[in-house]
Amino acid sequence: MKLLTSLAILVGVACAQTGKCPSYTRYSALPHGPYSTGPQKIPSMRPPVSCRTFRNPTIERAIRDVSSAIRDPDWRQLFANIFPNTLDTTVAWHNASAPFTFLVTGDITAQWIRDSANQVLPYLPYTSADQALAKLVLGLINMQAEELNDYPFGNAFQPPPRSGLAPEANGIAVNLAVSPPFNNRTVFEAKFELDSFASFFQVTTAYWRSTGDYEFIYLPAWSAAAGKVLDAIRALQMPTYAGKQLNPSPVTYKRYTDQAQETQFGGGRGNPVKYTGMARSLFRPSDDATIFPFLVPANAFLCVELENLGDMLNTLRVFPELRDRAAKLAAQIRAGVLQFGTATHPKHGKVFAYEVDGYGSVLLTDDANGPSLLSLPYLGFVNATDPTYRNTRKMVLSLDDNPWYFEGPYIHGIGGPHTGYLKVWPMAVAMRGMTSDNSDEVKECLDQLKATTSGLGLIHESVNVNDGADYTRSWFAWGNALTSQFVIDAITRFPGII
Repeated sequence: MKLLTSLAILVGVACAQTGKCPSYTRYSALPHGPYSTGPQKIPSMRPPVSCRTFRNPTIERAIRDVSSAIRDPDWRQLFANIFPNTLDTTVAWHNASAPFTFLVTGDITAQWIRDSANQVLPYLPYTSADQALAKLVLGLINMQAEELNDYPFGNAFQPPPRSGLAPEANGIAVNLAVSPPFNNRTVFEAKFELDSFASFFQVTTAYWRSTGDYEFIYLPAWSAAAGKVLDAIRALQMPTYAGKQLNPSPVTYKRYTDQAQETQFGGGRGNPVKYTGMARSLFRPSDDATIFPFLVPANAFLCVELENLGDMLNTLRVFPELRDRAAKLAAQIRAGVLQFGTATHPKHGKVFAYEVDGYGSVLLTDDANGPSLLSLPYLGFVNATDPTYRNTRKMVLSLDDNPWYFEGPYIHGIGGPHTGYLKVWPMAVAMRGMTSDNSDEVKECLDQLKATTSGLGLIHESVNVNDGADYTRSWFAWGNALTSQFVIDAITRFPGII
């Protein structure tokens, strides 16, 4: 800790002398004072005010308001670090007049559709009273619409040329055979993840509910993107075979690599599927390849957001053709999840499967990244009291029954192949807390999260359950955003819990 503190002082002195803003990748890897007075001594990790990428008085007031309801000095400081992290550090470009917003995911200079949507979710309750904040979120919707129009099957995108930001080379997007082809100067990564579609609709409808603003849906980019997404979903429902013939695949991804999770089966098509009503996904929200292409939690998420899209368009009495298509797809996907997306576990009974193929093959596990099986009530697909979900929750939070669940002396939770064995993702601990109605379990999750920052006062991507100093990504905006949501949720449902 002394070495880290000394290095932090040197970085701070250099910043003061040069007047330049330090790289937040470097800044987040060192602790900065002042420190909280609690046993964790959480450092202050917000960049200097002049270096913050988006300053907003409404969010500053929200930090003070929420902090006043937190007695634990460590959590007060941790919340003050993580809640504004997206605004402080990831708004790489924002044109308020258009508006357009490009949010990086953290230490990777690219915008993931899913991550960026999740990064702004904690701010949506404040957009109705703050026009600048509303424009930031609206800018993200417009940016995502533009991106999906450019390449519907992309999961992460480069900054637009008019931003003045240079595209970043993706070191793992090499030796690829991808169809349809993509432009690496606009698309950062072309791993098709079904939850990207759901995330676009999620931020669209959540913004509309919060602000009442819907004028943006009349922009050609939004309606065209919505139409392209619905077209893609329909194509992704198709079975692999039409009788004795092979159906065309709307998207393929093949990479020449020695890492199985970085490419797809069947020459990039994915393993064979039968028609179920669900839509295929080549990759999981972790950016790892699916084994069976019907990723159940992603389909559940998509179902909910298609329903929300249909409700919005119905309420506004616009785009009846899009509305009807969304409603039809939602009904087909929901029926598919309930009929084909469950299995009978020998210990837990009827559970939701993580992945299926329609032939009877099922994968019984869960991954830390959302959408996950653990997150189904948070997504709105089922109630937390649903018997199948309760059984599933027991399964995925079991050391004996989920191969990617790990336990250690200071944390236990779900990880995944993306970061490997014995590494739990703190955001999965936050999700466990948000989907629990037990105050003791919620408090346990809060205590574990507070102990995972490795002295750096931010939520990491993953942490080794046996060694808190072994973590991935000190700057991970999605994890900070989700944990912020959890804190606000916890102190609202259980006042005085921290």
